[in-house]
Amino acid sequence: MSDLPTRDHYRWFLPISTRWMDNDIYGHINNVHYYSYFDTVANTYLIEEAGLDIHHGDIIGYIVNSQCSYKKAIAFPEKIAGGFRVNRLGNSSVEYGIAIFKNDESDCCAFGTFTHVFVDRKTEKPVPIPEPMRTALASMLVN
Repeated sequence: MSDLPTRDHYRWFLPISTRWMDNDIYGHINNVHYYSYFDTVANTYLIEEAGLDIHHGDIIGYIVNSQCSYKKAIAFPEKIAGGFRVNRLGNSSVEYGIAIFKNDESDCCAFGTFTHVFVDRKTEKPVPIPEPMRTALASMLVN
């Protein structure tokens, strides 16, 4: 598993609680829940660290692309964490790199990307990422 992204590849982490309902008939977290975890990680960073006002702000983020590679099963009630980084930062878009880690393990269980395009809340047209948010995202940028 040495070719998998490790914790060292990510800049910020969010503990996530798995839930009983996340398990599927096979006894592990169903694949669709990983996208929910990705969404939670990215939006928690945006709200808590980058100043995104999801209720009243002039801009909102739309997901335009996502992908996930699954490498190792996890199951409720394991402790997991989402690792977060920025892969690319454009004028109105950002691609995040996100990985899910079990307990304190170094290798990830799943990893992927998630792309937001920021748009005007009313017109739904792309807008430049505001400077305070851009600064917070740039601090997570990896080369």
